Amino acid sequence: MMGLLEDIERMFAEVSGVDQMKSCVQAALAEGTSPLQIVESMRKGLSTAGRKYEQGEYFLSELVMSGIMAQELSAMLKPYLRRDEGRFLARIAIGTVKGDLHDIGKNLVSTMLSSAGFEIQDLGVDVPPEKFVEIVQKEKPGMIAMSCLLTVAMDAMKNVMDRLAELGVRSRVRVLVGGRPIAPDFAAQIGADGYGADAMEAVTAAKRALTK
Repeated sequence: MMGLLEDIERMFAEVSGVDQMKSCVQAALAEGTSPLQIVESMRKGLSTAGRKYEQGEYFLSELVMSGIMAQELSAMLKPYLRRDEGRFLARIAIGTVKGDLHDIGKNLVSTMLSSAGFEIQDLGVDVPPEKFVEIVQKEKPGMIAMSCLLTVAMDAMKNVMDRLAELGVRSRVRVLVGGRPIAPDFAAQIGADGYGADAMEAVTAAKRALTK
């Protein structure tokens, strides 16, 4: 089992072998491996690929391909992560904030949150503050989760928090933030209820926020 998980991690780290990766995932599932373990192997591999991109070893094409691989794996795991209606811990509306078109991290967090028992409403990328506020006002999710990869998009998170407060709906919803440039002090500064440095931490933060 560990061999298959290590292979999955390596394939994501090397951004290669989509068909072979899918075969490994199918074999791991057939052996009874937990979907969470498979997602964790993917997370580790994606993290390695992300570091190589930052260090100039990989280019944008590799980053895009890693995202495609993550989507393929998520689609394979979806049937194993389904839960009965009415048994969700909470509904989370998640999106990449305005000014940022990256969705790899958001999609990975969505997969992890779904596997942990949350109902996910994916708002996509480049989501303006008005959209987050509209969702809170009209659809009343238990939480909203904001993601970004670009430093310039961090202001959009603060704008969402400001708009929620201005309209008097901040108390209706828990807010989670995350992404490569986000740090705990920034999350605290804008008044977020939770922060996750990666997908695994996002799940912990979401569960913790439920008790606030």
